[in-house]
This record gives sequence, structure tokens and C-alpha cells, in this order.
Amino acid sequence: MSTLTFVNENGAGQKHSDLCHYSQAVILPGNIVKCAGQGGWTQSGDLDATDVRRQVDLAFENVDQVLQAAGLKGWEDVYLIRSYHVDMGASFDYIVEKLKKRIPGHRPVWTSIAVPRLAFPSMLIEIEVEAFDSRR
Repeated sequence: MSTLTFVNENGAGQKHSDLCHYSQAVILPGNIVKCAGQGGWTQSGDLDATDVRRQVDLAFENVDQVLQAAGLKGWEDVYLIRSYHVDMGASFDYIVEKLKKRIPGHRPVWTSIAVPRLAFPSMLIEIEVEAFDSRR
């Protein structure tokens, strides 16, 4: 695996990497970056289980931070999204709003999945993306 570059951003990303033994992103040949699922945690790793909109906002920010740590611009480089929802009714429409505002110029492919639980009990949303670095 020495030909792959694994990335963790500072803060909660590195904390979760150390705690759970995984990386936040990997840079693959062909200028592809795969990003691990990002939850709605703060920089210190805290989650508020009562505020799904706040978790969505933070998950969007966390995706941006991981992609930037991997050398990309951010959401504008994303071509694929997978979102995992503990309560689809409470989060789906808000994610649609966020996507329209964050990346109005393009529409990545997206799969949205309802799940009974995520990795940490307080998690309500997880967003996983793949991105293309056109600058390399």
C-alpha cells in the first residue's frame, strides 16, 4: 500500500483516525480522492444528537476540510456522494438545500441510504464522497 497516500485533517479527523484505526481520505492514481464518511461532529469530535440540521452543516464542513487536506478545492471537486441517514425524513430535504447552495454549478451522482444506526450512537448523518482533482 505504499503507493497510496492516506490523509487525515487536524482535529476530529485525526482523533477519529487514531481512535478507530482508519484514514479520512486516500488519494488514488488517476487523481481520484475517496473520502471516508464524515459525520456532523465538531473539531473536537463532539456530536449533538438532538440537532440533525447542525450535524448536516458540520458534515458538509468536514467533507470540505478532508478534501482540502488532500489538496483539492473542496465540494466543487466532488463527483459522487453517498449519504447515510438515521432519520431520512429529518435530513434528506435539508441536504438537497445544502447541495444546491454549496455546489450550484454541478450535480454529482448521489445515493441516499436510510440506516438504523451509524458508527457513533449520537450520529444522525454520515456523508461519504469521491472527488476528482483536475489540477494534477
